[in-house]
Formats: sequence, structure tokens, C-alpha cells
Amino acid sequence: MTIPDYQSLMLTVLKAAANKAVRVPDLEDLAADEFRMNADERQQLLPSGRQRMLANRLHWAKFYLLKAGLLSTPQRGQFIATDAGRLLLASKPARIDNEQLKKYPSFQAFIAASKSSLSQRDENLPSFTEQDSHPQSPDDQIETAYASLLGALQEELLERILASSPSFFEGLIVDLLIAMGYGGSHQDAARKLGRTGDGGVDGVINEDRLGLDRIYVQAKRYQIGSAIHTPTVNAFVGSLEGFKASKGVFVTTSRFSEGARTYVRSISKSVILIDGKQLVDLMIEHNVGVRVHRTLQFKRLDEDFFSDEE
Repeated sequence: MTIPDYQSLMLTVLKAAANKAVRVPDLEDLAADEFRMNADERQQLLPSGRQRMLANRLHWAKFYLLKAGLLSTPQRGQFIATDAGRLLLASKPARIDNEQLKKYPSFQAFIAASKSSLSQRDENLPSFTEQDSHPQSPDDQIETAYASLLGALQEELLERILASSPSFFEGLIVDLLIAMGYGGSHQDAARKLGRTGDGGVDGVINEDRLGLDRIYVQAKRYQIGSAIHTPTVNAFVGSLEGFKASKGVFVTTSRFSEGARTYVRSISKSVILIDGKQLVDLMIEHNVGVRVHRTLQFKRLDEDFFSDEE
């Protein structure tokens, strides 16, 4: 079962609030059970990783029901069905969605106000009436756009890495390790990485700024679709034995076979395998080869500010 969209959750939210005040966290297990969500779906986060997807969609279901006057907020963070909400439930609706909410004057006023506000800011922005049948909540639409842009950036990064020279690739790995906190100074890291070039090891870098331990590095710039298998990783591990080293990082622009990953989990040495996807993810996380293009701030109501508690 997939996670229901926010409109599919409206009836669940209104029913739960029919006779008592509830909060969004109170409804997560109820909704998950009703829609037969598995453990992974219950914990699934938005692409930004800031909130559980189910909680976010319950929030938007509650928000629109409030705008239609079907819910009220007796206390901070709580909501309960109004007389109009209970009257709607008495009609035993099979579903509640935005189309049904449009029948209520308060929701019509909300749509009109939303459309007016957007048009005043930018006439090219879509109004609520152009999006209100969309199954995704506003947050979902933002997160979907974010995931799409992130995916495009990941692909572009990998393409540019594959088109670069071997020396540029070595420098990229140095920049990334430095950004992650390894190697001390950039000059020191560059001197150690990419210099060894024998025994299956491309370089060595300090694990910490004091040089208390070292990490041996192997970097393979393979085309997308190819895989690094167990024998290649085994050769790298054998090289670590020759250096009496216990830690290694194997970086590739392609991928590792499942056999290779199973192998490194079975050995006593600490060997980390970083494939192409993980490589570009780390570059984005640590701002290597990327820069901030635009920053948008999305604000929410501060419930604590409006609290009437002494």
C-alpha cells in the first residue's frame, strides 16, 4: 500500500476529530492502520528528510478542513469537528476532497484570497484554483520538484566527472576528502593522495588532522553501467595487507557488484565502497563541484507565539 495523498486522508482526519479534540501525531498510527501501511511507509520521510511524509499529509488534510470550517482549534495544536463537520459525517460520505470543500463559503473565500495574493505577487504564478485537483499537497509538490532538480544535478555531476581527465578526478577526490574533514591541509592531502600508484593503492590520506591514522584510497573512473566485482576489491584489500593498513576507501564512478559488497562486510578490515551515486551525493552534501543557486525560505505558523498559556 502506498502512502495516501492528503485529500484521501481528509475523511480519516474528520472522523477522528468527530467527538474529541485530537492532534496530528495522534492520527499517524490510526491512518497507517486504516490504509494498511507497512513499517517502512510509516517512517518514510519527505525527500528533504525533514519530516515524515504521512505526518505532513495529515497536516495538509487538517489545514484544508479548517479552511472549510469543518474543523476548529479549541487549543494550541488541537482540532475538533465543528457542527458543519459532524453534519457532513452524518451524510456518510465515501470521500472528502477539495471539490467537496468548495461547497463551503469559508473555503471559497480562502480560494479567492489565495488567488488574489498570488496574482499580486506574480501574475505568472498558478492560482489555487488551477492546482486544487492535484493529488499532491503543496509540500509534496515542492518536495517532488526538489527531488527532480536533485536527480538532474546528480546525473550532470556524474557526466562531468566521466568527461574529466584522470588528474582532475584525483583532485576531485582530494577536495571531497578535505571537505569531509580528512587530510589536514589541502596541500598535505594532495601530496599524499595520488602519489603511491602501486600495489592497487592510488594514495594515502590522514584520517585526522594530527595524522594519528591513515586511510588508503583506490579510485576507479569507470563508465556508468559497468561494475567492479569481488576480485578487484580483493586486490585492493590485499594491498592494504602489504601496507599493514586497516582502513581503506574504494571510490568509483560506476557501481560495485553485490558480491563485492558482501565480501567487504565479511572481512576484518574497515573498507568503505563508494559508488557513483554515493560519490555525487557526498559532493552535493559537502559543496564540492556545486554551489547554491537559489535559497527559498518557507515559513510556518509559530504555535508557541500564539499560545495562551501563562
